[in-house]
Amino acid sequence: MKLERAFDILFHQLESLPRPDCLSGKVDGKWQSMSSSTVMEAVNALSLGLLQQGIQRGDTVAIAADNCPEWVIVDFALQQIGAISVPLYPTCTLEDARYILEHAAVKLAFVGSSALQRKLEQALCGRPCPCYGLKPLDGLPCWTALRDAGRLGKLQQLALLRNSIQPDDVFTIIYTSGTTGRAKGVMLSHRNVVSTVTATADHTRLPAGQCRALSFLPLSHIFERAGVLYYLLTGSGVYFSSVEALSGSLAEVRPHTFSAVPRVLEKVHEKLHARAATLKGWQRRFYLWALARAEAYEPNQPPRGLAAIRHAIADRLVYRKWRAAMGGELRWVNVGSAALQPRLARLLWASGIAVAEGYGMTEAAPVITANPFSPDKVRIGSVGIALQGVELKLAEDGEILVRGPNVMVGYYREPELTAETLQQGWLHTGDIGVLEQGYLRITDRKKEMFKTSNGKYIAPQLLENKLKESAYIDQIMVVGDGQKFAAALIVPLYEKLQEWCQEQGITYTSHSEMRLHPRIVELIEREIKRFNRHFGSWEHIKKFALLDKPWCVDAGELAPTLKLRRKVISQRCQALIESMYRHA
Repeated sequence: MKLERAFDILFHQLESLPRPDCLSGKVDGKWQSMSSSTVMEAVNALSLGLLQQGIQRGDTVAIAADNCPEWVIVDFALQQIGAISVPLYPTCTLEDARYILEHAAVKLAFVGSSALQRKLEQALCGRPCPCYGLKPLDGLPCWTALRDAGRLGKLQQLALLRNSIQPDDVFTIIYTSGTTGRAKGVMLSHRNVVSTVTATADHTRLPAGQCRALSFLPLSHIFERAGVLYYLLTGSGVYFSSVEALSGSLAEVRPHTFSAVPRVLEKVHEKLHARAATLKGWQRRFYLWALARAEAYEPNQPPRGLAAIRHAIADRLVYRKWRAAMGGELRWVNVGSAALQPRLARLLWASGIAVAEGYGMTEAAPVITANPFSPDKVRIGSVGIALQGVELKLAEDGEILVRGPNVMVGYYREPELTAETLQQGWLHTGDIGVLEQGYLRITDRKKEMFKTSNGKYIAPQLLENKLKESAYIDQIMVVGDGQKFAAALIVPLYEKLQEWCQEQGITYTSHSEMRLHPRIVELIEREIKRFNRHFGSWEHIKKFALLDKPWCVDAGELAPTLKLRRKVISQRCQALIESMYRHA
């Protein structure tokens, strides 16, 4: 069948690659699966129930919930009747929720927890808006009431409405995370998302009908939402989990693929390093040798001869245990949202897991470029090549411009901002990059570049991504706008520092004390000097300050996509930043 609207993908799976585990989630600690036909039946019934509730074409409906099968069922049900979904991050602030619900004029909402129920009730400020729970919640009707009522409706009526939905109709408004200001409502059409999903499937060549996929990134972000459509298109069974429950879900589901942000994989990497501290003698030395080999692995240049034998030994004794820790059958990982440390990409490739780092943004639904899963075509350190149908070019200042069927319709109720971002059909991404033999490498954010008092421009993200290659640096933010030199706020990787202190015979007390320990300050200073060599003298980090707590989403220091909210961090660390420049 022809795929033109997002819900066509569900029909495609039902007709071509039906699965008994189309969508699966945990209920009372046990996995429960819904077949393709059961999902389709629930979607149709809920569509009819929504119509009976008075939801019409063009109405906006909020979804605020963690990942679960019901989230996807609601999404498809809204699409079929021409209603527009407005996802809310489960971690969004009360202020953001209030703004989004009012700005989008939401008519109805689905919520997934008591906490989100309370947040939405406060955000609505008494404004009429019926709410339904995606599971039984006190004081709210459950979504199943709408579904059950819809089973009495006429499928012929639904078919007529479904057939009237056009590829260029807006089906979702996704409010961006707002790292630099008020969130913007990105309007995406069926064509936008379907073009991304079909191009991604063609790009990755995931085996049709043979995979289990684990979904744990927020469905409120288009990266994971399009990812689920991609899994359904390829006939993969989708199992919903969370980052917190990831370890258990990997063991239980034994997925073949999932999508991740770099921070998730960094946590895996930290656990692998921590494993070394539990070993002694030759076992510890061998483990560290295998770890070092993996971090230096080049998939474009597979080991040969004696090196191949050594790799096989490392795989037999170490790498296969890493695969077992991730379920034993994991083969393909899509990575996006932030820069992936090259040593981590190499480690996964060395252990037999293909990692495809890509680049995109909500306004591009979301994928713009991606690395192939092929070892001879992947380029570690880049974000890959443009997907089929997507055009790239660089502006005079290096800004990445994008044109294609994936580019958004515009910003909701923001015509001037839309005109500024979409010029002559080209999406101005705000990212700075370079093209190297067709492979794109991101160097910085256009608006995040700053100028020192010496008149030199500095691209902080370029420095940050390089310094994060250090095994001792977890998070970093480069500062220095209007100052004589660049400085940095650094959150050390404390698990690695504990291991280092043990090796050096240093008694480890607390993070807050150890960040001031002269030996640790000296260690981080050596790391900074090591990486400074890669940059011009005006870009060198001259001073730094160590923090004892990582930045997080709940505190508002990171966007839900885990990008730095530089303004927030700068304000909260103002005294620390000023101290680095006080006697400069």
